[in-house]
Amino acid sequence: MIPIKKPTTFGELLRQLRATADMTLREVAVNLEIDPSLLAKIERNQRQPTKYLIKNIAVYFRVSEKELLDEFLSDQIAYKILDEEADLNILKVAEEKVAYIKTLRNE
Repeated sequence: MIPIKKPTTFGELLRQLRATADMTLREVAVNLEIDPSLLAKIERNQRQPTKYLIKNIAVYFRVSEKELLDEFLSDQIAYKILDEEADLNILKVAEEKVAYIKTLRNE
């Protein structure tokens, strides 16, 4: 497996994986069976990948699907916080809410 360095966005991570493999956008896009322009937009954080595409990226680059999904979801949370102009306290509230919802699901 290729070790994942901590970039700032999912798109940067994808670009890092592609660069480490010394591949062009077109080569990776063909192998992932997507349009090269879509891949470029994902790398520039202008489009979001599907869970299916994240899984394919993990398999193709031999990296952890969970780590890729964590990077993607953390982007979603960060952008939402920025868009709503919320402060970071919201993360603590969300963490408590996740714990509470888990207890409801286990009942």
